[in-house]
Amino acid sequence: MMRTRPELTGSFGAVASTHWLASSSGMAVLERGGNAADAAAAAGFVLHVVEPHLNGPGGDMPLIVRVPGGEPRVLSGQGVTPAAATIERMRAEGIEHIPGTGLLAAVVPGAVPAWLTLLRDHGSWAPAEVLAFAIELADRGHRVLPRVARTIAGRADFFREHWPASAALWADPAPAEWGVIRNPALAETYRRLADAGRGKAREAACDAAIAAWSEGFVAEAIDRHSRQPQMDSTGDPHAGLLTGDDLATWRPQWEDTLSLPWRGTTVHKAGAWTQGPALLEALGILDPLLPEHEGSDALGPGAFGADALGPGAFGADLVHLAAEAVKLAFADRDAWFGDGADLSRLLHPDHLAERRALIGEQASLELRPGALHGPPRLAQVRTAAEHEAAGAAAGAAPAGTAQAGTAQAGSAQAGSAQAGSASAGTGEPTRGDTCHIDVVDRDGMVVSATPSGGWLQSSPTIDELGFCLGTRAQMLWLEPGLPTSLAPGIRPRTTLSPTMLVDDDGTVAALGTPGGDQQDQWQLSMLLGMRVLGLSPQAAIDAPAWHLTHLISSFEPRVWEPGGLHVESRLGEATIAELRRRGHVVTDAGPWSLGRLSFASFQAGAVASGSIGDERPGLPTIRAAANPRGEQGYAVLR
Repeated sequence: MMRTRPELTGSFGAVASTHWLASSSGMAVLERGGNAADAAAAAGFVLHVVEPHLNGPGGDMPLIVRVPGGEPRVLSGQGVTPAAATIERMRAEGIEHIPGTGLLAAVVPGAVPAWLTLLRDHGSWAPAEVLAFAIELADRGHRVLPRVARTIAGRADFFREHWPASAALWADPAPAEWGVIRNPALAETYRRLADAGRGKAREAACDAAIAAWSEGFVAEAIDRHSRQPQMDSTGDPHAGLLTGDDLATWRPQWEDTLSLPWRGTTVHKAGAWTQGPALLEALGILDPLLPEHEGSDALGPGAFGADALGPGAFGADLVHLAAEAVKLAFADRDAWFGDGADLSRLLHPDHLAERRALIGEQASLELRPGALHGPPRLAQVRTAAEHEAAGAAAGAAPAGTAQAGTAQAGSAQAGSAQAGSASAGTGEPTRGDTCHIDVVDRDGMVVSATPSGGWLQSSPTIDELGFCLGTRAQMLWLEPGLPTSLAPGIRPRTTLSPTMLVDDDGTVAALGTPGGDQQDQWQLSMLLGMRVLGLSPQAAIDAPAWHLTHLISSFEPRVWEPGGLHVESRLGEATIAELRRRGHVVTDAGPWSLGRLSFASFQAGAVASGSIGDERPGLPTIRAAANPRGEQGYAVLR
């Protein structure tokens, strides 16, 4: 199969991310003697500056790291709901669903404390050194991506009418594509975090920066900001619930991964407060159905279309099976996942077999969660068509209201959108999404991180800090008794989902993608390409992708599309026609539209013998790959 980019192989280090400035900043850290934790943190802070429509300091960030000789560990940078966040409080405000814009959906911003925690516990640089890259880009300016410029242009009128601090920072004047933008307020915020630790030992400097964020000037500014009512997607202004005390009482936590052995590797994900375990369940459901599995004769030779459509192509059988497995796994997600949920039976062979038996020749058009711990229960939701019809009957949506299908709609990054918010006066959705970073250093530390939230278009700017809060609480329900019902001090079940692979031969790989509900679906596509079709990482990223919209959207509006399947047209006309014949409601998203995957891996070198008694490890093999879609993600390697 043709690749868009060469396979990158080296021995020193690699950084792959969703923006070349983040990748090159991380590589500069490695070149100057920093390790993978230092490089990942530097790249993460740069992404706050150069992809402000996709993530920001007010957002969230789960991360998986493996230090040499250790087991992968999760760092939860997903902040919790405010102490005042109750269903009763929301109902008293007249809220039926937590809005996807404004202040009511804000949770404790976890990304910055998480990056500083990673730096403290596994890094070798001080905060001032790591923050220098982001400070320089925010202060001197950088050339803005066309997608950022379009996002700002789409919200400029709304900003001017309702969020003047956002208008002052982003829209007056609105930048042209590739124009230079600056954020001096954010640069000053990062300088103050760096200054908090100057003169202290490295670990103490990190703790001082965390304290300045969680208990100092940042927390104080957020507390003041949250008290001021702001327009949101209900059509009315509301004050937020987040307080300085909420920030002061929360810190990122280290946790064990949830993992599954699969085809020569062990796949590691974060726990039930993310959607990550759904990827593991989908892999477990699929495995006996796939070719080259001992004792499997479910599919004959050539059933995956490789012979018919060219080397490495995905055929209708594979896409159909994967789609049906994902439907089952994500139905379990929507019924059972949540902060503190018991997923101990999710990967049990009996449960996987029960789910596998439901896959048939035709596409299912039902939401079918399993009986993980008794009868399952889903939130009350409408289909996207029902939601759209209800909206049409009710008349035009108010300015700032999220539009039907926003979280799932096809676009230049079809289906990758997360929280949507309509442009004032036009109804055109402007979408928030996510970033991803993979880093490997020459000693074998591997980091996979998926920062998101705090999108410039979804919440008003805090003028004195240069960023806005996140809206992650929109993933919670105001319906009691669900694993994701709103309650104080809980993590919303996030879509953010980094992945780490530990192969049986010791190779360790990090991978991930932006994409909301699609993140683990696109990662599944990549893993099937690598482990079933035998594609290289770059070829697996380049291969035609797909994802379902047959799931309950994690973002406002909380809808689902029965049978919905978005595909890249490069799957081929015959494959797409066959999928439609099997009952899938297929949307052709164009040839290069789905996913923004990246990848980096480390394989230790064999022991090399020199002169007598002179034995030393050979050079490691480091690989990296990045997504060509959108002409934005890059891998850098030496």
